Amino acid sequence: MTSTPSLRQSLVEHAMRLLDAGDHDPSLRAVARAAGVSAMAPYRHFPDKTALLGAVAAEGFAMLHGRLVVADAQGNAIAAEQALVEQGLAYVAFAQAHPALFRLMFTDAIATAAHVSPDHAAEGDAYGVLAARVATLCPGTAPTATMAAWALVHGFATLALDRRLPPDPEAARAALALFVAGLTKKGPEA
Repeated sequence: MTSTPSLRQSLVEHAMRLLDAGDHDPSLRAVARAAGVSAMAPYRHFPDKTALLGAVAAEGFAMLHGRLVVADAQGNAIAAEQALVEQGLAYVAFAQAHPALFRLMFTDAIATAAHVSPDHAAEGDAYGVLAARVATLCPGTAPTATMAAWALVHGFATLALDRRLPPDPEAARAALALFVAGLTKKGPEA
């Protein structure tokens, strides 16, 4: 027996499909139409479009979290430093695979609706995966180093999406490896 997704989950999935298909601002009506339900059906689960897109962003962050966990485990099999590089590559690859979703996830109103903030990072979220790995590499400067690592990968992902950097995984790997080497270098702040 297969279970069917709830209407709420179905609406989120259809909104994600619309984003992936190029609709950067799907309306509740368009999502309802894609899901094959009445225009009023989404209002049973979402008071407005911002709430729906907040749920979509939360789903995007859950997907990103899963990819970072897998990347971290693959890299950690080699070395802790490589795990951080692999996380960065997974972050950039996620952005390139889901550009509209990625941009939506970091829209102020949507991130607020999704209850996402690095100030409230937990082990179970994407930022928490990054923070945990960075803490193993430089425990004395972990909060600052985590912020720097996130800024680097988010900047790289955004610049690649904006075609300001080539979407070259080897260039990203080299930049991330250079950053990690500097991050783990023992100096006065370490």
